[in-house]
Amino acid sequence: MRDRQKDVTLKTYRYLFGEKILGKTQLNSFDSTKINSFLRFFLVVILIIGCTWIIALFLPDAELINGSVNIGLFSLIPAFFLILYIFITKSILEALILASLMCFVFSDGVNFFSEFTCGLSLVLQKEDTVWLIIVCGLMGSIIKLIEKTGGSFAFGNFVAQHSKTRKGSLLWTYLLGIIIFIDDYLNSLTVGSCMAPITDKHKVSREELTYIVDSTAAPVCVLIPISTWAVFASRLFAANGLTTDKDALKYFLKTIPYNFYAWAALIIVLLLILRVISPIGRMKKAVERVESGGPLAPEGSEKIDIRGKNPEPQVQGKMIDFALPILCLVLATILCDVDMQKGVLITLGFMFFLYVPRGLLSASDFADCCIEGIKNMLLPLILMVLAFLFSYASDRIQFTQTIIDSVLPVMKKIPQLMPVIIFLVLGLTEFITGTNWGLYIIALPIVIPLSIAIDANTLLCISAVLSAGVFGSHICFYSDATIISSSACGCDNFEHGLSQMPYGFIGAILSIILFSVAGFFLT
Repeated sequence: MRDRQKDVTLKTYRYLFGEKILGKTQLNSFDSTKINSFLRFFLVVILIIGCTWIIALFLPDAELINGSVNIGLFSLIPAFFLILYIFITKSILEALILASLMCFVFSDGVNFFSEFTCGLSLVLQKEDTVWLIIVCGLMGSIIKLIEKTGGSFAFGNFVAQHSKTRKGSLLWTYLLGIIIFIDDYLNSLTVGSCMAPITDKHKVSREELTYIVDSTAAPVCVLIPISTWAVFASRLFAANGLTTDKDALKYFLKTIPYNFYAWAALIIVLLLILRVISPIGRMKKAVERVESGGPLAPEGSEKIDIRGKNPEPQVQGKMIDFALPILCLVLATILCDVDMQKGVLITLGFMFFLYVPRGLLSASDFADCCIEGIKNMLLPLILMVLAFLFSYASDRIQFTQTIIDSVLPVMKKIPQLMPVIIFLVLGLTEFITGTNWGLYIIALPIVIPLSIAIDANTLLCISAVLSAGVFGSHICFYSDATIISSSACGCDNFEHGLSQMPYGFIGAILSIILFSVAGFFLT
């Protein structure tokens, strides 16, 4: 009887999902654990939507204006659920989907699923998302090509000759992170993928490596005036009437000394490398795990590792096979007005003529490597698209606007506190939404005129906005910074976010003190 039930269930799942989704092996050897996992998630979806629907029934009627609806403090519910679900289940992908659905239930009622699919389409059509897919996907191709031709192997040998200790390998990671300053994606993907095999030889936990890579990506880019961050922020300054297009970059230069969190992040990670600061919390456990002979990477890291589960043996290459493509990428990006998309495309063309005529790869092998590199980036890209979807969904219930409106009275009464309040509130908002540049687009049009109106220090307030974006994305489990750094280093992004969080909070505390003091002395 039990065998008959098993056969019926197997046929049902074969009919519903097909062999392509479940796989022939899974179908032939019926796995009740995976079926139970699917049923559990299905029931969770029904329960969450049902509870959200009940809450929505008690909401006051609100008109949908410009694609969003103001539901007051109820807009905080999906955000709190998102964080709680991640900590309980460690499943970031599920959490983002469920939290997005909750937002759409609040904003659109019975039409929530239609709006969910429309929202996903809109997110995928956005210029930023297209840019992300092209740049990150092709960066995966560049990394795969460098690995395939032995460039990474040659670079590893070079670093090994100049660094024979654990501390030395981490200092090289830190230095390389500062040198490749043009863009945080380029920084994380290049430094992480190249340094992981080197630090592995010195028994460095992937959590520590990923923390160093993450802390020398966005924090460096926001302090350098010829980076994608500087160009983007400068354009927003001009767009919001703060300065002219001609003087926008000069204004960005003025914010650099007051970008307190970026400076704190760079100093704290260096102190950890030198062991002036000891590993704490989850980082300490990771170090102890490796020292006791355990795995270098936490469980589940192979899912997000862009080098694949079983990286093929690297051939002996030459240093030029690593250095020239990276140099081309940096120079091409700078010469194209700091446009990473053009820089990546030019670099791929350069690599074709660097590798193929020398016989390192055939034209078909070159194309295969490009495709494989893009495939390796699929999971990180999916996670980032879902993070953008949640940001879009939370905007429909005015999540960020609600938080800003709740602190406006305090800022108007005490202008000196405006910088530190901005850092705290927007840092929390960014931690939940996970989109740093999106936060800048929303916050700067509010912060700039408000700081002028209440006679606060506008320069300090803008620096607080920039710092908040770096802090929030630094410790968020599903921000682009966390996902890219984790995938490049081969570390589970939840474990990475959790292990670096204490250091992020130390940097945040220092920033709070500095913004508070500066607010009173410079206003």
